[in-house]
Amino acid sequence: MPQLRTLSALGLIALLAGCGASQSHSSSTATTTTTQAPASNPATTPGPPPAISELPAAEHPATGTFPAVKGRTLTQLARLVSSSAQFGAATGTFTPGTRRVAFALTTSSGAFIYAPTVLYLAKSPTSHDVAGPFPAPADPTGVAPQYRSKQNAGPGGIQAIYAAQVPLSRAGTFSVLTLTQTAHGLLGAPGEVAVAASSPIPDVGQRPPDIATDTPSSVHGNVALLTTRQPPDDMHAVSFNQVLGKRPIALLFSTPQLCVSRVCGPVTDVAVSLEHEFAGRITFIHEEVYVGNNPQKGLRPQMKAFHLETEPWLFTISANGTIAARLEGAFGVNEFRQALEAALR
Repeated sequence: MPQLRTLSALGLIALLAGCGASQSHSSSTATTTTTQAPASNPATTPGPPPAISELPAAEHPATGTFPAVKGRTLTQLARLVSSSAQFGAATGTFTPGTRRVAFALTTSSGAFIYAPTVLYLAKSPTSHDVAGPFPAPADPTGVAPQYRSKQNAGPGGIQAIYAAQVPLSRAGTFSVLTLTQTAHGLLGAPGEVAVAASSPIPDVGQRPPDIATDTPSSVHGNVALLTTRQPPDDMHAVSFNQVLGKRPIALLFSTPQLCVSRVCGPVTDVAVSLEHEFAGRITFIHEEVYVGNNPQKGLRPQMKAFHLETEPWLFTISANGTIAARLEGAFGVNEFRQALEAALR
Protein backbone atom coordinates (compact mmCIF):
# COMPACT_ATOMS: atom_id res chain seq x y z
CA MET A 1 0.00 0.00 0.00
CA PRO A 2 1.65 3.28 -1.11
CA GLN A 3 1.96 5.81 1.65
CA LEU A 4 3.85 8.97 2.35
CA ARG A 5 7.48 8.55 3.27
CA THR A 6 8.99 10.70 6.00
CA LEU A 7 10.99 13.60 4.64
CA SER A 8 14.62 13.52 5.66
CA ALA A 9 13.68 17.08 5.95
CA LEU A 10 11.48 16.28 8.59
CA GLY A 11 14.48 15.48 10.49
CA LEU A 12 12.63 18.55 11.67
CA ILE A 13 10.23 16.08 13.31
CA ALA A 14 13.04 14.29 15.10
CA LEU A 15 14.63 17.56 16.14
CA LEU A 16 11.32 18.74 17.54
CA ALA A 17 10.36 15.48 19.23
CA GLY A 18 10.78 17.11 22.61
CA CYS A 19 8.31 19.82 21.52
CA GLY A 20 5.43 17.44 20.86
CA ALA A 21 6.19 16.45 17.25
CA SER A 22 5.43 12.97 16.02
CA GLN A 23 8.04 10.29 16.70
CA SER A 24 6.45 7.55 14.60
CA HIS A 25 8.95 7.95 11.73
CA SER A 26 12.55 7.17 12.44
CA SER A 27 14.50 7.75 9.22
CA SER A 28 14.44 9.44 5.83
CA THR A 29 13.67 6.17 4.07
CA ALA A 30 11.03 4.94 6.46
CA THR A 31 7.41 4.70 5.39
CA THR A 32 4.49 5.53 7.57
CA THR A 33 3.20 2.56 9.48
CA THR A 34 0.32 4.15 11.33
CA THR A 35 -2.36 6.67 10.48
CA GLN A 36 -1.17 10.18 11.25
CA ALA A 37 -2.85 11.63 14.31
CA PRO A 38 -5.10 14.63 13.75
CA ALA A 39 -3.31 17.96 13.81
CA SER A 40 -3.12 19.64 17.18
CA ASN A 41 -5.11 22.69 18.14
CA PRO A 42 -2.72 25.61 18.73
CA ALA A 43 -4.79 26.73 21.70
CA THR A 44 -4.11 23.52 23.59
CA THR A 45 -0.54 22.64 22.55
CA PRO A 46 1.63 25.74 22.66
CA GLY A 47 5.31 25.21 21.92
CA PRO A 48 8.15 26.30 24.17
CA PRO A 49 9.26 29.91 23.89
CA PRO A 50 12.21 30.58 21.59
CA ALA A 51 15.64 30.39 23.15
CA ILE A 52 16.65 33.46 21.14
CA SER A 53 13.95 35.72 19.74
CA GLU A 54 15.48 38.08 17.17
CA LEU A 55 13.19 37.24 14.27
CA PRO A 56 13.22 40.68 12.54
CA ALA A 57 17.03 40.62 12.45
CA ALA A 58 17.00 36.95 11.38
CA GLU A 59 15.04 37.92 8.28
CA HIS A 60 17.97 40.03 7.03
CA PRO A 61 21.35 38.41 7.75
CA ALA A 62 24.41 40.31 6.51
CA THR A 63 27.03 37.87 5.24
CA GLY A 64 29.79 40.45 5.62
CA THR A 65 29.50 40.29 9.40
CA PHE A 66 30.21 36.54 9.51
CA PRO A 67 33.62 34.84 9.37
CA ALA A 68 35.22 34.61 5.93
CA VAL A 69 36.38 31.15 4.91
CA LYS A 70 40.06 32.08 4.40
CA GLY A 71 41.01 28.51 3.55
CA ARG A 72 39.54 27.06 6.73
CA THR A 73 37.59 23.81 6.94
CA LEU A 74 34.15 23.50 8.45
CA THR A 75 35.78 21.92 11.48
CA GLN A 76 38.04 24.95 11.88
CA LEU A 77 35.14 27.38 11.40
CA ALA A 78 33.18 25.48 14.04
CA ARG A 79 35.92 26.28 16.56
CA LEU A 80 34.83 29.93 16.39
CA VAL A 81 31.47 29.25 18.02
CA SER A 82 30.68 29.88 21.65
CA SER A 83 27.95 27.21 21.84
CA SER A 84 26.18 24.69 19.64
CA ALA A 85 22.68 24.38 18.18
CA GLN A 86 20.75 21.59 16.52
CA PHE A 87 20.10 21.57 12.76
CA GLY A 88 16.69 20.26 11.67
CA ALA A 89 16.41 19.93 7.89
CA ALA A 90 13.15 21.04 6.28
CA THR A 91 13.97 19.96 2.71
CA GLY A 92 15.10 16.56 1.51
CA THR A 93 15.02 16.53 -2.32
CA PHE A 94 18.25 17.69 -3.93
CA THR A 95 19.82 17.29 -7.37
CA PRO A 96 22.89 19.10 -8.76
CA GLY A 97 22.37 22.82 -9.22
CA THR A 98 21.59 25.80 -7.03
CA ARG A 99 19.11 24.43 -4.50
CA ARG A 100 17.11 25.59 -1.50
CA VAL A 101 18.32 24.18 1.81
CA ALA A 102 15.74 24.90 4.49
CA PHE A 103 16.10 24.18 8.19
CA ALA A 104 15.16 25.03 11.75
CA LEU A 105 17.58 25.69 14.61
CA THR A 106 16.97 24.75 18.22
CA THR A 107 18.76 24.31 21.49
CA SER A 108 19.26 20.82 22.93
CA SER A 109 16.03 21.32 24.90
CA GLY A 110 14.05 22.03 21.71
CA ALA A 111 13.66 25.80 22.12
CA PHE A 112 13.82 27.66 18.80
CA ILE A 113 16.60 30.02 17.80
CA TYR A 114 15.80 33.08 15.68
CA ALA A 115 18.79 35.30 14.90
CA PRO A 116 20.88 36.24 11.84
CA THR A 117 22.19 33.02 10.28
CA VAL A 118 24.37 31.89 7.36
CA LEU A 119 25.32 28.51 5.95
CA TYR A 120 28.69 27.11 4.81
CA LEU A 121 29.04 24.11 2.49
CA ALA A 122 31.86 21.61 1.84
CA LYS A 123 32.45 18.06 0.61
CA SER A 124 33.34 17.03 4.16
CA PRO A 125 33.98 18.66 7.54
CA THR A 126 37.75 18.51 6.99
CA SER A 127 38.02 19.48 3.31
CA HIS A 128 39.35 22.90 2.32
CA ASP A 129 36.79 23.49 -0.45
CA VAL A 130 34.39 25.39 1.82
CA ALA A 131 31.90 27.69 0.08
CA GLY A 132 29.99 30.47 1.81
CA PRO A 133 28.80 32.13 3.84
CA PHE A 134 25.41 31.91 2.14
CA PRO A 135 22.65 34.03 3.72
CA ALA A 136 19.85 32.00 5.31
CA PRO A 137 17.09 34.49 6.03
CA ALA A 138 14.36 33.37 8.42
CA ASP A 139 10.93 33.27 6.77
CA PRO A 140 7.99 33.86 9.14
CA THR A 141 5.20 31.30 8.96
CA GLY A 142 2.58 33.31 10.83
CA VAL A 143 -0.55 34.85 9.27
CA ALA A 144 -3.22 37.27 10.44
CA PRO A 145 -5.89 35.79 12.74
CA GLN A 146 -8.58 35.77 10.06
CA TYR A 147 -6.49 33.35 7.96
CA ARG A 148 -5.62 30.88 10.72
CA SER A 149 -7.12 27.41 10.66
CA LYS A 150 -7.62 24.95 13.49
CA GLN A 151 -4.50 23.17 12.18
CA ASN A 152 -2.31 26.28 12.25
CA ALA A 153 0.11 25.03 14.93
CA GLY A 154 3.40 23.89 13.41
CA PRO A 155 5.64 21.45 15.28
CA GLY A 156 6.89 22.90 18.53
CA GLY A 157 5.20 26.25 17.90
CA ILE A 158 7.63 27.09 15.09
CA GLN A 159 7.46 30.75 13.99
CA ALA A 160 9.84 30.81 11.02
CA ILE A 161 12.01 28.62 8.81
CA TYR A 162 15.53 29.37 7.55
CA ALA A 163 16.48 28.81 3.90
CA ALA A 164 19.67 29.31 1.90
CA GLN A 165 20.27 28.97 -1.83
CA VAL A 166 23.45 26.91 -2.24
CA PRO A 167 25.36 25.47 -5.23
CA LEU A 168 25.37 21.66 -5.16
CA SER A 169 27.88 20.72 -7.82
CA ARG A 170 27.44 16.95 -7.95
CA ALA A 171 25.58 13.96 -6.62
CA GLY A 172 26.73 12.78 -3.21
CA THR A 173 26.74 13.96 0.38
CA PHE A 174 27.78 17.47 1.40
CA SER A 175 28.52 18.74 4.90
CA VAL A 176 27.01 22.01 6.05
CA LEU A 177 27.62 24.30 9.00
CA THR A 178 25.29 27.09 10.07
CA LEU A 179 26.57 30.01 12.11
CA THR A 180 24.16 32.25 14.00
CA GLN A 181 25.02 35.65 15.50
CA THR A 182 23.82 36.33 19.02
CA ALA A 183 24.65 38.83 21.72
CA HIS A 184 26.69 36.12 23.42
CA GLY A 185 28.71 35.03 20.40
CA LEU A 186 28.31 32.63 17.50
CA LEU A 187 26.17 29.51 17.62
CA GLY A 188 27.08 26.63 15.32
CA ALA A 189 25.08 23.69 13.98
CA PRO A 190 26.45 20.98 11.65
CA GLY A 191 24.34 19.04 9.18
CA GLU A 192 24.39 17.10 5.91
CA VAL A 193 22.75 17.35 2.49
CA ALA A 194 22.36 14.24 0.31
CA VAL A 195 22.23 15.04 -3.42
CA ALA A 196 20.78 12.55 -5.92
CA ALA A 197 21.92 12.42 -9.54
CA SER A 198 18.37 13.08 -10.74
CA SER A 199 14.76 13.30 -9.60
CA PRO A 200 11.49 12.66 -11.44
CA ILE A 201 9.78 15.55 -9.61
CA PRO A 202 9.05 18.38 -12.09
CA ASP A 203 11.51 21.25 -11.77
CA VAL A 204 11.66 24.93 -12.65
CA GLY A 205 11.46 25.50 -16.40
CA GLN A 206 9.67 22.23 -17.08
CA ARG A 207 6.02 21.70 -17.98
CA PRO A 208 4.13 19.98 -15.16
CA PRO A 209 1.84 16.98 -15.65
CA ASP A 210 -1.52 17.96 -17.12
CA ILE A 211 -3.51 16.64 -14.15
CA ALA A 212 -7.14 17.06 -13.21
CA THR A 213 -7.48 18.32 -9.64
CA ASP A 214 -10.58 17.98 -7.52
CA THR A 215 -13.41 20.51 -7.71
CA PRO A 216 -16.83 20.64 -6.02
CA SER A 217 -18.38 18.91 -9.03
CA SER A 218 -15.81 16.08 -9.08
CA VAL A 219 -16.62 15.21 -5.44
CA HIS A 220 -20.37 15.81 -5.86
CA GLY A 221 -20.32 18.71 -3.43
CA ASN A 222 -18.65 16.80 -0.57
CA VAL A 223 -16.34 19.50 0.78
CA ALA A 224 -14.78 17.03 3.25
CA LEU A 225 -13.20 15.25 0.25
CA LEU A 226 -11.80 18.50 -1.14
CA THR A 227 -9.92 19.68 1.95
CA THR A 228 -9.10 18.62 5.49
CA ARG A 229 -8.60 22.24 6.52
CA GLN A 230 -10.95 23.65 9.16
CA PRO A 231 -12.51 25.93 8.17
CA PRO A 232 -12.42 24.67 4.55
CA ASP A 233 -10.40 26.68 2.04
CA ASP A 234 -11.87 27.70 -1.31
CA MET A 235 -8.91 26.84 -3.58
CA HIS A 236 -10.84 24.30 -5.67
CA ALA A 237 -12.89 26.41 -8.07
CA VAL A 238 -11.27 25.01 -11.22
CA SER A 239 -9.25 21.95 -12.19
CA PHE A 240 -5.53 22.40 -12.81
CA ASN A 241 -5.78 21.12 -16.40
CA GLN A 242 -8.45 23.71 -17.18
CA VAL A 243 -6.12 26.65 -16.56
CA LEU A 244 -2.65 25.21 -17.29
CA GLY A 245 -1.04 27.28 -20.06
CA LYS A 246 -3.78 29.90 -19.82
CA ARG A 247 -3.02 31.81 -16.63
CA PRO A 248 -0.57 31.77 -13.68
CA ILE A 249 -1.26 29.05 -11.11
CA ALA A 250 -0.22 28.25 -7.56
CA LEU A 251 -0.64 24.49 -7.00
CA LEU A 252 -0.28 23.40 -3.37
CA PHE A 253 -0.18 19.76 -2.29
CA SER A 254 -0.93 19.59 1.43
CA THR A 255 -3.14 17.84 3.96
CA PRO A 256 -3.65 20.08 7.00
CA GLN A 257 -5.31 17.46 9.21
CA LEU A 258 -3.30 14.36 8.22
CA CYS A 259 0.12 15.90 7.72
CA VAL A 260 3.16 13.73 8.49
CA SER A 261 5.45 16.76 8.52
CA ARG A 262 2.99 18.79 10.63
CA VAL A 263 3.69 21.93 8.60
CA CYS A 264 0.78 21.58 6.13
CA GLY A 265 -1.57 23.58 8.32
CA PRO A 266 0.65 26.69 8.54
CA VAL A 267 1.64 26.44 4.86
CA THR A 268 -1.99 26.17 3.73
CA ASP A 269 -2.90 29.15 5.90
CA VAL A 270 -0.15 31.14 4.17
CA ALA A 271 -1.73 30.17 0.84
CA VAL A 272 -5.15 31.34 2.03
CA SER A 273 -3.73 34.68 3.14
CA LEU A 274 -1.82 35.24 -0.12
CA GLU A 275 -4.81 34.16 -2.20
CA HIS A 276 -6.46 37.38 -1.07
CA GLU A 277 -3.36 39.46 -1.86
CA PHE A 278 -2.98 38.00 -5.37
CA ALA A 279 -6.70 37.73 -6.16
CA GLY A 280 -7.41 38.06 -9.88
CA ARG A 281 -3.76 37.54 -10.85
CA ILE A 282 -3.08 33.90 -9.93
CA THR A 283 -5.35 30.88 -9.70
CA PHE A 284 -4.81 29.11 -6.37
CA ILE A 285 -5.38 25.34 -6.31
CA HIS A 286 -5.10 23.14 -3.23
CA GLU A 287 -4.93 19.38 -3.69
CA GLU A 288 -5.08 16.96 -0.77
CA VAL A 289 -2.59 14.10 -0.41
CA TYR A 290 -4.53 10.88 0.31
CA VAL A 291 -7.27 9.13 -1.64
CA GLY A 292 -10.54 10.00 0.09
CA ASN A 293 -8.46 11.79 2.75
CA ASN A 294 -7.73 8.36 4.20
CA PRO A 295 -4.03 7.45 4.61
CA GLN A 296 -4.91 3.75 4.45
CA LYS A 297 -6.01 4.24 0.82
CA GLY A 298 -2.64 5.58 -0.27
CA LEU A 299 -1.60 8.64 -2.23
CA ARG A 300 -3.86 10.46 -4.64
CA PRO A 301 -3.11 10.01 -8.37
CA GLN A 302 -2.25 13.71 -8.60
CA MET A 303 0.57 13.19 -6.10
CA LYS A 304 1.80 10.19 -8.06
CA ALA A 305 1.72 12.11 -11.33
CA PHE A 306 4.15 14.63 -9.80
CA HIS A 307 6.22 11.78 -8.25
CA LEU A 308 5.70 13.25 -4.78
CA GLU A 309 6.25 11.12 -1.67
CA THR A 310 6.34 13.90 0.94
CA GLU A 311 4.31 16.95 1.85
CA PRO A 312 3.75 19.81 1.50
CA TRP A 313 4.87 20.94 -1.97
CA LEU A 314 4.16 24.18 -3.82
CA PHE A 315 4.50 24.65 -7.59
CA THR A 316 3.88 28.03 -9.20
CA ILE A 317 3.30 27.94 -12.94
CA SER A 318 3.58 30.82 -15.41
CA ALA A 319 0.87 31.63 -17.93
CA ASN A 320 2.95 29.85 -20.58
CA GLY A 321 2.52 26.55 -18.69
CA THR A 322 6.05 26.12 -17.29
CA ILE A 323 7.05 25.86 -13.62
CA ALA A 324 8.32 29.20 -12.33
CA ALA A 325 9.18 28.08 -8.77
CA ARG A 326 8.80 25.12 -6.46
CA LEU A 327 9.03 24.85 -2.70
CA GLU A 328 9.31 21.68 -0.63
CA GLY A 329 8.59 21.09 3.04
CA ALA A 330 8.39 24.04 5.40
CA PHE A 331 8.26 27.55 3.98
CA GLY A 332 6.82 30.87 5.04
CA VAL A 333 5.17 34.01 3.74
CA ASN A 334 8.21 35.55 2.05
CA GLU A 335 9.26 32.53 0.00
CA PHE A 336 5.65 31.78 -0.94
CA ARG A 337 5.20 35.37 -2.14
CA GLN A 338 8.46 35.22 -4.13
CA ALA A 339 7.27 32.00 -5.80
CA LEU A 340 4.02 33.72 -6.80
CA GLU A 341 5.87 36.74 -8.16
CA ALA A 342 8.08 34.43 -10.24
CA ALA A 343 4.96 33.07 -11.95
CA LEU A 344 3.87 36.60 -12.86
CA ARG A 345 7.09 37.59 -14.63
